[in-house]
Amino acid sequence: MSLNRPARLNRALLALFGLVLLAAGGFAVTAHFGQLSLVAADSALAPGTAPPPAWVWYVVAAGAIILGLLLLRWLAAQLTRKPKTHTWRFETDPGSGRTELAAGVAVAPFLTEVETYPGVHSAHATLAGTRDDPALALVLAVEQDGDPTAIRERLETHGLPRLRQALDLDTVPATIEFRFTTKAGARAR
Repeated sequence: MSLNRPARLNRALLALFGLVLLAAGGFAVTAHFGQLSLVAADSALAPGTAPPPAWVWYVVAAGAIILGLLLLRWLAAQLTRKPKTHTWRFETDPGSGRTELAAGVAVAPFLTEVETYPGVHSAHATLAGTRDDPALALVLAVEQDGDPTAIRERLETHGLPRLRQALDLDTVPATIEFRFTTKAGARAR
């Protein structure tokens, strides 16, 4: 199991905001229908009868708009998972046929190899883009005693060059994300 603290924090904050909004909505509805004994149904919401200055309404509106845009951005970030993959086509002579290669199939042997690296618990990758403009997003679950520097060096000197050779590409831009797991590597007893 990976320790993805930002995702857990994100879910916890979403749950907390949801509970606060549900409680506020329930409070407002019960107060409106006079079911709440703490507040009289005909009592004023705020003391005094004078409306606030005009600038207060502008500040409240601007704050609501900014907060709404930030929350929409946060919601959009929840929907983003991984880059879109494509099926690559290798055509030298379209009249004699074509070869298609799914991007997930192309990285499967690479992932199998990376999972054998010392300290790597599991690996997931997405080969996005087209053959002319590829991009590799690699997520490695590293054991507690794993060395990310050594893993990255081995990827750059061994794994990625082999992947480029297998795909017949000059470059494959790659992003690597390390996630630490609670699993420890094999230890000598």
